[in-house]
Amino acid sequence: MRYKERIEINPDVLVGKPIIKGTRISVEFILELLANGWDTEQILKNYPQLTKDDILAAIEYSLQVLKEEKVFAI
Repeated sequence: MRYKERIEINPDVLVGKPIIKGTRISVEFILELLANGWDTEQILKNYPQLTKDDILAAIEYSLQVLKEEKVFAI
């Protein structure tokens, strides 16, 4: 799980949202960019402190959170 090396949760940064280590860029923000049609190259150009592995880690982290989510039929 590559994301564990790149994602951190720190209550002192962005109220504890998962972020890319060493930045104030949240996983949520990266996913929002991707959902709005940005590709990896656009993200890296506009946020040069990020790497391709950071973007992949954000996706992988989100996937893991969804896998652990419990859904109950009502």
